[in-house]
Amino acid sequence: MDGSWSDRRILLTGGGGFLGGFIRAALEPHDPAVLLTPSASELDLRNAAAIRAYLVRERPNLVIHAAAVVGGIGANRSHPGQFFYENAVMGLHLIEESRLAGVEKFVCLGTICAYPKHTPIPFREEELWNGYPEETNAPYGLAKKMLLVQLQAYRQEYGFNGIFLLPVNLYGPRDNFDLETSHVIPAMIRKFVEARERGERQVFLWGDGSPTREFLYVEDAAAGVVAAAERYDGGDPVNLGRGEEIAIRDLARLIAGKTGFDGDIVWDTTKPNGQPRRMLDVTRSVREFGFRASTSFETGLAATIAWYESSLR
Repeated sequence: MDGSWSDRRILLTGGGGFLGGFIRAALEPHDPAVLLTPSASELDLRNAAAIRAYLVRERPNLVIHAAAVVGGIGANRSHPGQFFYENAVMGLHLIEESRLAGVEKFVCLGTICAYPKHTPIPFREEELWNGYPEETNAPYGLAKKMLLVQLQAYRQEYGFNGIFLLPVNLYGPRDNFDLETSHVIPAMIRKFVEARERGERQVFLWGDGSPTREFLYVEDAAAGVVAAAERYDGGDPVNLGRGEEIAIRDLARLIAGKTGFDGDIVWDTTKPNGQPRRMLDVTRSVREFGFRASTSFETGLAATIAWYESSLR
């Protein structure tokens, strides 16, 4: 892309989802010619024929694939088959049909879950193939990683301009706060707020609190996706993150304090920890398309808690 969005006909999958909604908001000020954000009922990404007909009719020249079936450790353990199949088949069909339809650029969102379980810190993109992902989310991570293989193969054989981004764990307003399927930050926020409201003195959390995680505010992630869509055309995958980590036990204390819960945190060590550590090397995103996260963790966490509390009123 040449920096001008006025002739861009953009298809954004997952535009009604958590990250997708923020990507949509980040794209709108650029005033593209068309911004398509079909719902799952309007475009079934598991159906190649449906994708083909949609692309012929709407003629997008830029596709941003943000649709995914996602969840925390519990959801990944309960639905490994669904998470593998649906994430793989949606991407495989969409990339192939986009190539056949002459789409000029394809932006694919991967996942940090694609990295090997024991990747050295910080995670560098070159380490992506040096081991098997953490077992609880391996099916999801591998399904997404196969889309990187597809894009690189298509670049080599067909000259198809597909790029692959690896966002770290996201959080922010409008996240999924369902305890059965949510990720760690929204799950903790809900548990602590509910315990505070009920006057409970204990909150039970999974694992032992020792793993570390890196978190990226969703609005920053959306800005990174748009920057890559505009300025990056390489075949190498690119991390999107802040390059900082926090231990889960410290995260729990921080959220407890910010939500006003002053009881005890009890760790259920019969439940899995997940990957031992996660923190990204973000050198490539800075170098290739100038992306740096701008929202501090304290600011983003406060905004997320405030949004959740307001949603209860």
